[in-house]
Amino acid sequence: MDVGCGNGILAGAILRDYPRAIGTLVDFSDAMLSAAKRHLRLSRSQLHFVKSDFSSREWLGVVGGERFDAVVSGYAIHHQPDRRKREIFREVFRLLNPGGVFVNIEHVAPESGWVARLNEDLFVDSLYKYHYRKRQRKTREVILKEFVHRKDKAANILAPVEAQCDWLRRCGFLDVGCYFKVFELAVFGGRKPAE
Repeated sequence: MDVGCGNGILAGAILRDYPRAIGTLVDFSDAMLSAAKRHLRLSRSQLHFVKSDFSSREWLGVVGGERFDAVVSGYAIHHQPDRRKREIFREVFRLLNPGGVFVNIEHVAPESGWVARLNEDLFVDSLYKYHYRKRQRKTREVILKEFVHRKDKAANILAPVEAQCDWLRRCGFLDVGCYFKVFELAVFGGRKPAE
C-alpha cells in the first residue's frame, strides 16, 4: 500500500524492482489519483486506486480489511499534526501482515537552526542550478525569497525523526530506524513482528 500516493512515483519505483507486486494506492486528491493512473498505466491491472483521506480514521473503512506486506508513504504524512501522525502509525501497524514493513520517506524537523539553514541553502542552490539549466534567469535571491515565502510552507508540520521513530516503537514496530537522512529529508520505518 502506498499511503498518500500522489502521482505514483514511489509505487512506480517499487514496481520496477518487484514487477509482479500488487498494490493499493491511496490519495484524497482526484487529480493525484489520475496522475498516478497515467504514470502507472502499464501496471494498472496490478493496482487498486482508492480515494480516501488519511487525515481521519475513516480512511481505513474505505481500504477495508485488507492486509499488506509493505506500507510505504512519500512526503505525505508530514502534513498531519503530530497526534494524527502517531495515530496513522498505529493504523499502518494494524494494516500490516506479520513480518510486514513500513517505510516512510518524509520531511522532518531539523535538529537546529543551523541544520535548517544548511538545508535551505542546499535546496535554493539546487533550484538555482535547475532554473539556470532551463535558461530561466532567476537570481538566487529571488529563488530564496520564493522558497521562504512558498504557499505550501504552512501545510508542513515537521516532527523530528527521532521522535517519529520512538512513536513507531511504541506502536510495536521492531527494527525501527532512520535508514537515510540528509538535513530535512529522512527515510525511516520499522517491521511488524512475525507471529
